[in-house]
Amino acid sequence: MATYIIGDIHGCYDELQSLLTQAQFNQNTDELWFTGDLITRGPKSLETLRFIKGLGDTAKIVLGNHDLHLLSINEGIFPNHKKDNLTPIFEAPDCNTLLTWLRFQPLMRRHPAFKFALVHAGVYPRWSLKKAEKLAKEIEVQLQSENYKQLLIDMYGGAPCSWSNNLTGIKRMRFIINAFTRMRYCLPDGSLDFKNKLSPEQTNNANLTPWYEAITLKPNRSILFGHWASLMGKVNKSNIYGLDTGCVWGNSLTMLRWEDKKYFSVPSTIK
Repeated sequence: MATYIIGDIHGCYDELQSLLTQAQFNQNTDELWFTGDLITRGPKSLETLRFIKGLGDTAKIVLGNHDLHLLSINEGIFPNHKKDNLTPIFEAPDCNTLLTWLRFQPLMRRHPAFKFALVHAGVYPRWSLKKAEKLAKEIEVQLQSENYKQLLIDMYGGAPCSWSNNLTGIKRMRFIINAFTRMRYCLPDGSLDFKNKLSPEQTNNANLTPWYEAITLKPNRSILFGHWASLMGKVNKSNIYGLDTGCVWGNSLTMLRWEDKKYFSVPSTIK
């Protein structure tokens, strides 16, 4: 049995299949863990959703910002833009089945044996993994409730950008969602900057610190994440792994086999 962790797919279904073939993935014995953002902008978002859902318990995913936005579009909160290539999902006979399945996915997963945490954007540096898991479940309860649409309406925006245990209501929910699905840089006071999408090498602002450089983990704990395509997987910490290598932007799709830390990669077919 092997455990594979795959970066943001964004509808790049053909590349996903090539990656699984390259690694000789066995659906009967192996597991696939996905960093979220399964859909949007790539050519085959519908096929990607159907395939991953069809894997059943073999697939373990977390929600990304684009996955949540897909749910919002489906509820009429935002328009469906042609550039996102999502229309086939909304026109599919199994649309409701697929999106209900998506809505019931978590923001964070922890592997029981390997002690790694899987998230889309990251773990807020001032949270322990235990606290992060508890806060993620607060969102999951709301997202899976009958009143989930209100959460989707209220989650947009960058405020508050700082965490406090005293936050309540939508301010609390919004910060938690933003930390798990949109975070890249932190400021010295612990607040989050959502504007800068560049890699640290491209950033000259000394006040901005990548979240993964600000967090402290126990030696036997690890975090795997996606979201930050401009990093191209370059994270200078031995127990934190960035897996989004920008397939939808014409770069590559990357997968890590956890047991031996071997990487697999296929070039994007998007030009």
